Amino acid sequence: MGGGAKQVVEHFFEVEQKMAKRQTQTTRMNGKRVRIVTTTGKDGGTKVTVEQAPVLEIDLQIEAVKLIKRMPEYVSDVSKTRPGTFTLAADQNGSGFRGRNAAVKLKAAGMAAGEPDLRLYFFGGTLKAIEFKGEEGSLTDSQEKRFPLLRALGFEIEVVEASTPSEAADKAVFIVRGWIAKGETLSMYGT
Repeated sequence: MGGGAKQVVEHFFEVEQKMAKRQTQTTRMNGKRVRIVTTTGKDGGTKVTVEQAPVLEIDLQIEAVKLIKRMPEYVSDVSKTRPGTFTLAADQNGSGFRGRNAAVKLKAAGMAAGEPDLRLYFFGGTLKAIEFKGEEGSLTDSQEKRFPLLRALGFEIEVVEASTPSEAADKAVFIVRGWIAKGETLSMYGT
């Protein structure tokens, strides 16, 4: 390595040594998800703090589905379908609990990256979707590509951002109630 390059490397090494370093680890303590933050200061001293971990997006979705299923318009039996009713299904496309072989098979079977978390099937043939994001979450690259495609095809996707499961549930029910109130869910067959 030339003298100039060596000086640059040494400079960056010195700067890195002087900067504080932060590492995080998420775990459970007393039944709650927490984040352990370890910070090493410029002087070499270490500080450890424990803070509440951000809620998991799946927990936001679970609470929302529970509340949505309590809506009188929700149906799970064909004999109860009528104008204004709906049912739902979830997509665990990004759950990350599959191995590579399973992911390859699911993709071959038609699973597409970037699907919204929750699909709502309304009487009359209308499909709408909800995506849940926690306070630190953002759309994935695949969602940034997929959502505009689905919207261009005419499908509505709402993104619920929430920091607690109850907040997510309230926002999701508000969205579904709005869709029902607009009557948009009945337009496909003119009912």
